[in-house]
Amino acid sequence: MLWKLFFDFCYFFSFFIPGKKHRDYFRRVVLFDYKKKLYALKKAYPNMKFKSIRMIRGGWNIGFIINNKYVFKIRKQFDSQRIEKIIREKRMTDAFRNIVPLKIPKIDIIESDEYTFYKYEFIPGHNLNTMPMHVIMHHRHIWAKQIAEFIHSMHNANPHEISDLITKKGDSWGHNDICNNTIVDTKTMNIIGIIDWEYSGWNYLETEFKNCAAYSSKLRKADMEKLIRQEYKKIK
Repeated sequence: MLWKLFFDFCYFFSFFIPGKKHRDYFRRVVLFDYKKKLYALKKAYPNMKFKSIRMIRGGWNIGFIINNKYVFKIRKQFDSQRIEKIIREKRMTDAFRNIVPLKIPKIDIIESDEYTFYKYEFIPGHNLNTMPMHVIMHHRHIWAKQIAEFIHSMHNANPHEISDLITKKGDSWGHNDICNNTIVDTKTMNIIGIIDWEYSGWNYLETEFKNCAAYSSKLRKADMEKLIRQEYKKIK
């Protein structure tokens, strides 16, 4: 909700920027034309009631969580090259949805006006990376086991339908950003899903382990990388 309020405030502020050229630049570059993108989304779903709209912002994308049911993501700055990245992410998730032990959202590609969105069902839960430190410490062993099983399933998979995406050196498929995209069910305290596959691809297993905690001071403090490696060895 806070991102939506922030963007709305900045959009209101933009009316006071002198000169149409400067206003348009601010809205396009700083606010990523979010108003136009939201309008295009509503145009694509004329029968959907947009009762609740939350915004997310991260990586290459911004997104709209509608009615706590659907997520619509779109590139911040849009061009044809980024459409290819959306298609690539869909191919990755389609290939691994029935292989890994955790939920991967099914992506649908939506065209509206000049924009291309990708839509998936919202996974209710809490991002592991943002859980309180004492909660992470209490549950870290079971979470390390679940993540290790997820990594193992990807490392040992060989989906033929994405073999053309192997374009660099490596030894396995990986999500490559587990640290920031692990969803925990706060009722069961189990990991239920992995979202945001924009950085996924063919890479090294070692890189996958490192990225499990590389961008989170909490997960580094909890020794999550070390615990995940230990659990992975048990599986092998």
